[in-house]
Amino acid sequence: MTKNCNKEIQVLGLSGAKKITESVCKHLKVKPLPVTISHFADGEIMVRPEVPVRNRHITIVQSLSKPVNENLMELLIAIDSLKRASAQAINVIIAYYAYARQDRKTQGREPITSKLVAMLLEKAGATRVAIVDIHSEQTQGFFDIPVDTLRATNITAREAVKKMNCQNLVVVSPDYGGVKRARSIASLLEVPLAILDKRRPTPNQAEITNVLGNVRGKDCLISDDMIDTAGTIVAACKVLKANGAKSITIAATHAILSEPAVERLQQAVNDKVVSDIYLTNSIESVYDHKIKNLHIVDLGKYLSEIIEVYYCDNLSISEIYNRYEPKVK
Repeated sequence: MTKNCNKEIQVLGLSGAKKITESVCKHLKVKPLPVTISHFADGEIMVRPEVPVRNRHITIVQSLSKPVNENLMELLIAIDSLKRASAQAINVIIAYYAYARQDRKTQGREPITSKLVAMLLEKAGATRVAIVDIHSEQTQGFFDIPVDTLRATNITAREAVKKMNCQNLVVVSPDYGGVKRARSIASLLEVPLAILDKRRPTPNQAEITNVLGNVRGKDCLISDDMIDTAGTIVAACKVLKANGAKSITIAATHAILSEPAVERLQQAVNDKVVSDIYLTNSIESVYDHKIKNLHIVDLGKYLSEIIEVYYCDNLSISEIYNRYEPKVK
């Protein structure tokens, strides 16, 4: 145990979060709980902890990345197995929460799948959930159990500004939905904010028509929660360049990187539209992509400190946020 912990910290990592679980456990100085994950011939999943968990407080770490539905079912089954083995508390750390973009109805007969996933996690037996950079903060309201929405954009921004000229810096929100996040970073760094006017006529397609704010001759830091096909982020960078930006750095949390994202990002770097790209390992396939000037930010230490809050007295998540605030050099 670490610090003033009154419970033994036990961490169980699943298939979508193997590397990040290893990093978390290394920082906590504990070994991950042994678990058997097996598949039947028809695709059914079995998850079985290899040690007793009765009356224990267990933390599961999982990312609902591709294959999304398999990783989601694996998580639900793991929670159920712990509940039926009489675990006292089941904390779930979700490095990437899939279906977060389906958080409201934009037209008739659409589902609100983000709410459905929340209901499934609760029904399975989760007692607390922590989500890294959820796409929409309203997702917290879909749960009737405690939920922590963890900010990792501060961490990527903190790493990015170490290499940037903060005296000439502008923080850019790629759309109106990200203004709160970008404004927070700009406020911490005491630099101006710019906003891109984006419209999305169809899923995975975006049109950027205007820049609100002065970016001419500036070093721009675009902060976003995820990069999917990279169409939006690359279009944003081109618009900033067209409006006179000196350099552009991308700092995002979730590297979904659906095709042709890698090709688009690499071309943007090759064309000197983008200087550097900072992405976290919330989705572990980020390690499989070879993109020039890509910097992978490990969330292991950050999540280990979040987990300690669940087990230890006199700790708060707000204190941890303060440790990871981006700072001017």
